[in-house]
Amino acid sequence: MRANTNLFWLLTGFFGLSAVAYTVWNLLDDRATIEWVGTVALLLSTALGAFLAFYLGRVHKNQGGELPEDTLTANIDDGDPELGHFSPWSWWPIFLAGALALVFLGVAVGPWVAFIGLPLVLIAIVGWCYEYYRGFFVR
Repeated sequence: MRANTNLFWLLTGFFGLSAVAYTVWNLLDDRATIEWVGTVALLLSTALGAFLAFYLGRVHKNQGGELPEDTLTANIDDGDPELGHFSPWSWWPIFLAGALALVFLGVAVGPWVAFIGLPLVLIAIVGWCYEYYRGFFVR
């Protein structure tokens, strides 16, 4: 994680220098005006890099030690966390994806399609959350 933090600080400096160079270059041009779209985009990229670097640095400090990815003697299994329980036989994610596709289609085409998709999204979420409470897969 230390490497990620250093990379984001490096990107922050790069975007900051690019923003200054871009602004100065526009001022030295014949028109002598600032092109605001590029300048603001580079400044926001600088801020985003700084936010990410600061956050990753704080997380690394609060973990109280090195991650397995940061040590040269670590094995692959050292950084392999338990990700949770997933159901390979479940049809609810496919149903949820179709319902969300209807909602997004409704946003793009017409709101009446979204009104059809929203109840289907709720049904899919409830079905996916409670699939282990009925049928053959009761725990």
